[in-house]
Amino acid sequence: MSRLILASQSPRRKELLKTIVSDFECIPAKGDEVFHSGPIDEAQRDVALAKAREVFQAHPESIVLAADTIVVDGSRILQKPKSKAEAFETLRSLSGRSHEVKTAVVLMEEKQTISTVETTVVHFRNLSDKEIQAYVEQGTCLDKAGSYGIQDVDFVDGIDGSYTNVVGLPVELVRNWLESRSLADVAQTNAQA
Repeated sequence: MSRLILASQSPRRKELLKTIVSDFECIPAKGDEVFHSGPIDEAQRDVALAKAREVFQAHPESIVLAADTIVVDGSRILQKPKSKAEAFETLRSLSGRSHEVKTAVVLMEEKQTISTVETTVVHFRNLSDKEIQAYVEQGTCLDKAGSYGIQDVDFVDGIDGSYTNVVGLPVELVRNWLESRSLADVAQTNAQA
């Protein structure tokens, strides 16, 4: 039976994957995330493919799951903020508006590679400067694309799409991939638990 490797060090992805697979290993890719010009979905998929490829080359007997999550406001990609001031400005710009959270997901094994980009639309309510500042001061915004973690805030009015996608891994999609492919032996779902 092939082992499953999550090519990520994200604690959020690890927790999400644990809800559908009981046994896997985390081996993060070390390469730089380089976005090429062109359509956002293609560029993001290339980043996730590069992560998967790097880990798969070192562990070709395994099944590798890689993901990359970004926040998109119009045509602007909102990376992790470089400072609390930048995080504040980002969150202020998202206040009362909708934006997209995109996760490129790649599953790579010896005989096949499958990939997609899952998009969820997130609607923010109107935020006061005071509540943005209170969240920013906690510091957790600094390691999050778009300057927030949906599980950490009450800024959201609603979402169109997958909640877990916004956290960092579209769980239903990954579960379906694992169950419908030759990868079913690693998809030890907890649905009956």
